[in-house]
Amino acid sequence: MNALLQQAQQMQQQMVSAQEELADARVDGTVGDGLVTVTVSGTGELVGVKIKKDSFDPADPEDLEDLIVAAFRDARAKSDALAAEAMGPLAGGLGGLGGGQGEVGPGGAPFGF
Repeated sequence: MNALLQQAQQMQQQMVSAQEELADARVDGTVGDGLVTVTVSGTGELVGVKIKKDSFDPADPEDLEDLIVAAFRDARAKSDALAAEAMGPLAGGLGGLGGGQGEVGPGGAPFGF
């Protein structure tokens, strides 16, 4: 029983460390040949938007809106992949300790943590 508790504590420490690394990571999503770049953290938090000067028609803001959304989706998909990569090995090692072996929630975080 002590070994199981020790393993759970070690997994929790590794999980916290992985989550901290993800919070510090930055991922870019770029669309329109670099017209719009969105930066998100490894946890999916929006941390920056860059728009090339004179890259859109002010009379048609919907185009710019669509580019921002597309760039965010691109960045978020990369962020989710990064989180799954970082958390996947930890989630797989939970066995019966969490929400099931290998089950992950939004952003790659294992259920139950």
